[in-house]
Amino acid sequence: MTFRLRLDAWRSWRLGHAPALMVIPIGLIVLVCVVDVLLPERIHLGPLLVAAPAITVAFAGARMTALMGALAVAAQVLIGTIRGGLTTANIQAQIAALIVVSAVCVIICVVRDRSERQLEQVRSVAAVAQGVLLQPLPAHAGPLRIAGMYIPAAEEADLGGDLYAAARTAHGSTRLLIGDVRGNGLAAINNSALLLGAFRAAAHRQATLPQLAVHLDAAFRWDASQWRSREDLDTNEDFATAMLLDIPDDEPVVHVIACGHPPPLLLRGRWIAPLTTEASHLPIGFGGAFDVTSYQVQTFPFEAGDLLLLYTDGVIEARSTGGDFYPFTERAPRWTKDNPDQVLSHLREDLRAHVHGHLEDDAAVVAIRRAAP
Repeated sequence: MTFRLRLDAWRSWRLGHAPALMVIPIGLIVLVCVVDVLLPERIHLGPLLVAAPAITVAFAGARMTALMGALAVAAQVLIGTIRGGLTTANIQAQIAALIVVSAVCVIICVVRDRSERQLEQVRSVAAVAQGVLLQPLPAHAGPLRIAGMYIPAAEEADLGGDLYAAARTAHGSTRLLIGDVRGNGLAAINNSALLLGAFRAAAHRQATLPQLAVHLDAAFRWDASQWRSREDLDTNEDFATAMLLDIPDDEPVVHVIACGHPPPLLLRGRWIAPLTTEASHLPIGFGGAFDVTSYQVQTFPFEAGDLLLLYTDGVIEARSTGGDFYPFTERAPRWTKDNPDQVLSHLREDLRAHVHGHLEDDAAVVAIRRAAP
């Protein structure tokens, strides 16, 4: 469970149990009053009343904390009245200390609640941005059943340098992109948005898969370099490994262009094979520098019932605490009979168990099954 999920769970638990938890500070106030009155005059338990507002801060808001502070002050006044020493410097100092501590606790509650509201607003905006940028894959595309999964390395991040997208063409096929942008942080997110935008704008318009690859490389290079000086261009290292696929509806094959990306895995029953292409091209963004003007397409069988897994290197390079890489090709055949959503659910649990919940790099996986006619 990520830190954010744990924080959300704590907030929900706190809000739901706040009324019941009020018994603790109220009980403490009553207990201190009774015991202090019964004990000899030389023993004073009044200072313990400061715990009531301090405890309330942990699970309640500013109003409830102020109420507990007021009750604690009233209890201290009651103790002083019963003991007949309300005008003594000791009791007055205790009352003043209670007022100050209660005020500080209320201020803490106000600041915390305001920060939580601001954080919630930021999360809402981030969730909308993530939905626009990394849109969910369609569950159905012609004869295909598709599911996508993205696991960020940073616990509080929802998006990084890994990406995937799908598009339908006019000639009855589904095109998919999975990629991994170099680097991390805002620069990687910016380049991910650039590559995804170029794919969505052209995937259904380019007549052939090689033309689409040329378009993506040109668009990526132009947008990443148009505002840079010549000196910056010489040291530019913006690129993305990518895998482009075109899967016809009426033909049991898959057409693949590899641009420095790990090969897809094809599962047929208990049999598994990587779709290793004979020509792996340079990553997206390097084509212009090396005068790449065409891309070679490799075609592989993709029959009804087959399962195709696309992934980024964050999966195969995930290490356990002992330094062992995640055995993706060994684990994947376990789930070959499941639907794509179940496959990714099993994979997520197994991958997180392997790395003990801590990924060093973002990971993305797309599962595609060709349904029987």
